[in-house]
Amino acid sequence: MEAWNKGKRVGQKKVFKLEDIWRIRIRLELEERLFELALFNLAIDCKLRSCDLRNLKVQDVSRSGYVMPRTIVKQQKTQQTLSQWIIKNALAPTDFLFPSSRREGQPISHYYTTIVNRWVTDIGLDKTQYGTHSLRRTKASLIYAKTKNLRAIQLLLGHAKLESTIEYLGVEIEDALRISENCET
Repeated sequence: MEAWNKGKRVGQKKVFKLEDIWRIRIRLELEERLFELALFNLAIDCKLRSCDLRNLKVQDVSRSGYVMPRTIVKQQKTQQTLSQWIIKNALAPTDFLFPSSRREGQPISHYYTTIVNRWVTDIGLDKTQYGTHSLRRTKASLIYAKTKNLRAIQLLLGHAKLESTIEYLGVEIEDALRISENCET
């Protein structure tokens, strides 16, 4: 099966602003959509590609019933939400963290894209401007805006080349060179 975007130049999707993140979180909390809240919080915090996020198992984030503070997640709110999700659904360590509701023993698949589109439209944003990859890019962009530390972001995203991180964040080369020159080595 050929990829839908093969041979096409596809632009980057936008990142979420802090206010967008909180609008989505609050909506999910008020509507008691625990599955989606756990998925959203983890997606923002972990900076994983959607294919990697969808394939996470409980044992990747939890040991002996406790969500680990430093594996893929760091934020306390994410830990609490994940703990609630795992306990409520009695998920075993080898279960997928976000299982498919249609195919037993399988992770959610492209339904993740549907969920993200719903989050975006629920808060009045244009779903053509945001996607699952927006979640991966959001925290990296927020970290960059606060610290200007390209190397840290490169490590967090797992990029082999700093140039990839610069392009990924949409950093202008002059800005990147200025930051690099101001860093002591």
